[in-house]
Amino acid sequence: MFVNSKQERRWILFSLVVLAVYLSPLLILQENAHIRIHDNLDSNLAWYKVLAKSGQLFGSLNGAIPQIINGILPRNAFGTEFSIMIWLYTLLPTMTAYALSQVLTRVTAFLGMYVLLKKHMLPDERWLPLNILTALAFSLTPFWPSGMLSTLGMPLALWAFLSIRKGEGSWKHFLVLTLLPFYSSMVLGFFFFLSAMGIFWLLDVIRGKGWSIPFLFSVGYMTSIYMLVEYRLMYSFLVRNEPNSRDEYFHTYMPFWGAVRLAEKNFIFGHTHVMTVHTWFILPALLLAFYLVCTKKLWRQEKIFVSLLALNMVLSFWYAFWFYEGWLPVTKKFHFLDTFNFARYHFLRPLIIYVSFALALKIISLQSIRWAQMAKGLAALQILLLGIYNDEIVYHNKPTVKQFYAQELFKEIKKHIALPQDQYRVASIGIHPAVAQYNGFYTLDTYNNFYPLSYKHKFRKIIEKELAKNKIIRRYFDQWGGRCYILSGELGKRGQMFKKESKRHLKHLDLNTKVFKKMGGRYIFSALPIDNAVENRLSLDKVFVSKTSAWKIYLYRAM
Repeated sequence: MFVNSKQERRWILFSLVVLAVYLSPLLILQENAHIRIHDNLDSNLAWYKVLAKSGQLFGSLNGAIPQIINGILPRNAFGTEFSIMIWLYTLLPTMTAYALSQVLTRVTAFLGMYVLLKKHMLPDERWLPLNILTALAFSLTPFWPSGMLSTLGMPLALWAFLSIRKGEGSWKHFLVLTLLPFYSSMVLGFFFFLSAMGIFWLLDVIRGKGWSIPFLFSVGYMTSIYMLVEYRLMYSFLVRNEPNSRDEYFHTYMPFWGAVRLAEKNFIFGHTHVMTVHTWFILPALLLAFYLVCTKKLWRQEKIFVSLLALNMVLSFWYAFWFYEGWLPVTKKFHFLDTFNFARYHFLRPLIIYVSFALALKIISLQSIRWAQMAKGLAALQILLLGIYNDEIVYHNKPTVKQFYAQELFKEIKKHIALPQDQYRVASIGIHPAVAQYNGFYTLDTYNNFYPLSYKHKFRKIIEKELAKNKIIRRYFDQWGGRCYILSGELGKRGQMFKKESKRHLKHLDLNTKVFKKMGGRYIFSALPIDNAVENRLSLDKVFVSKTSAWKIYLYRAM
């Protein structure tokens, strides 16, 4: 595919070998691998298993997931059955699916960025090493796993759109635009990308470059495919049967200078869901290239680079100022601005940063032979840095997948309770409810993007006194509530990772167990001993511990 020389084949083979080495811990260790917990193990991987076992994979638009929050969690909260990701987890063991997804995403990211640079940015053969090294670096970025190709697929889509815009569109470009929606998310990337393409088309029209009907059609075509694939999302957004938890999502809270500082932080360090790891080598390269453009007056020759650098900065400010309190009058008038996260235009930044990096390396290389060697060195250092960001290194002190989900331990708990799991409800303290959900327990607590607002208000009564103790967790629950957890004023909003070695106790817990029982709750899985359990009408049933589990579980029964 697009390979014209032996040298190119060698470079591509080298890149695939590097990718294989990078992915080898996942492929070899499987459940004993260390991977991201936040918005991954604590949520998505459990959701896929729950959905696979729910019988609701093809559930109706008004269907619900029986296992979570008393069977009223909308089926649509778990995404479309047309997603390849969903099918990987339905047909394969969790970590086999996870590893395969990583392979598919990273290889596609590499090829997409490479053909984009080769065809549209740096087509000259002499830039082959820079194109390959930049594409390889892009494919190694620590992307959000369940985002799939939502950001890492953008270069491939841009290659297709730019080819169509130039009048060179063919079946292979439309094939890319057809397949990408089946392995990416509209709200996690491509809504913002496609709207940017629409703006790009409009700018062409304004600048007198013609109406470019094929380009406009291609944008509309891919948008239509997304709307068909993500019909559940479209239905949930457009047809509202009842208020949901996102109706209490309030993002306009940040003062002006706080937003400025956040913009600066985002520009320099990036964001956890679209990590680019650009601070140490890419950013200096961009600034050096910009200095060269300024001093040598290369504005016309390097207008794409300058435009992308400016757009990069604008997107950081857009992201930060989406949380600016000055938006409040507007969001009060237009409620959809609260329920849809328009800050995610910054999800375009990985694409922009790495294309800019390639262009910056070219600008640096043109200065002299030594500078060209330095440019290649910067690219190589970026790849080495990204290697250090491998999950197995970054999360080496966190539980492995096997330890996190602790299946052997929870089999013992299930056996001890000795009742069908659908006949009682549980909640967790000190661990994420995803652990219980992954092991088949029916939970009153959950982490989900949206669920009935009425349920949030009922659940709040269980933790009402705890929320009153701590302003941070009160705001966390009341102004977002995606984590419908038993929050504790003592533990704070991040108090869900207490491993079995912890010596901590819960000393002043204050729950409304009457409401808990009324909602069907019978057991609480606590990672910590509750010193005032009796005051909370809780009885310690048994303590469970296992060599293969990260947790010690104190099983409390509601009296």
